[in-house]
Amino acid sequence: MSYSLLELIGNTPLVESNILNPNPNVRLFFKLEGHNPGGSVKDRAALNMIRSGLERGDFDKHSKLIEATSGNTGIALAMIAGVYGLEIELVMPENSTVERVQTMRAYGAKVTLTPADVGIEGARDYAEGKVRNEGFTMINQFANNDNWRAHYQTTGPEIWGDTEQRITHFVSSMGTTGTIMGTSTYLKEKNPKVQIVGVQPKDGAKIPGIRKWPEAYLPKIFDKNKVDDIMEVSEEEAADMARRLAKEEGIFSGMSSGGAATAALRLAATLDSGVVVSIVCDRGDRYLSSGLFG
Repeated sequence: MSYSLLELIGNTPLVESNILNPNPNVRLFFKLEGHNPGGSVKDRAALNMIRSGLERGDFDKHSKLIEATSGNTGIALAMIAGVYGLEIELVMPENSTVERVQTMRAYGAKVTLTPADVGIEGARDYAEGKVRNEGFTMINQFANNDNWRAHYQTTGPEIWGDTEQRITHFVSSMGTTGTIMGTSTYLKEKNPKVQIVGVQPKDGAKIPGIRKWPEAYLPKIFDKNKVDDIMEVSEEEAADMARRLAKEEGIFSGMSSGGAATAALRLAATLDSGVVVSIVCDRGDRYLSSGLFG
């Protein structure tokens, strides 16, 4: 059986922790989103945002698309825009890893780097200026309902089915918050008792892919009522756990996945019983130049 590239997005593996899980009465699973063709969970949202936008007529092949990104969404958008024959400019802080920049350019996107000291907020401001002044169309992952709906339609049902409807806790790092919003919405519909745990960096911690947003930049798709608890992790915890996931579980991922796993293990240790699922949002190969692994 053969598939088109876009048909390979989703249906990622769910693997059980055999080493790191601290509690024999709890089953802990990692959902390996790096198995998507673009290498991250963001393939899901990017596909839904582009496909739905085209279907609605929000943009077409003559449009100039733009999006601010910290990395994974940009790679996914570059890949999928290329498949659809769309022109897209991706805006990132200049301290983004070289692997991410080069991957986006390989897929045919224009990449613009903004000053590191203004972070992703500065990249968002730049993109919004191009929309106002130069006729660009923004994908706007932070306010685009097609972002979270992708996870309502795919990630949530996959987890529900693969755990045989036994999931008790879902753990996800929070960036745009699309993953946690859509998955929470689906799982809560199936079983309101499922607990949703979001992961944020501690004050001052810099963990790629996880943010504690200033109020003015809080994603419009975020609904605090869909998250039961928020755990904070340090930069050191996230990095150490990413290395442990690779070395001890054979799961090669980035720091945001390490942050989520840190929270999931912390949670599992407190439970009498349960089934915990933690998102491993990407692959570790796009962090090799960052020094995370050596």
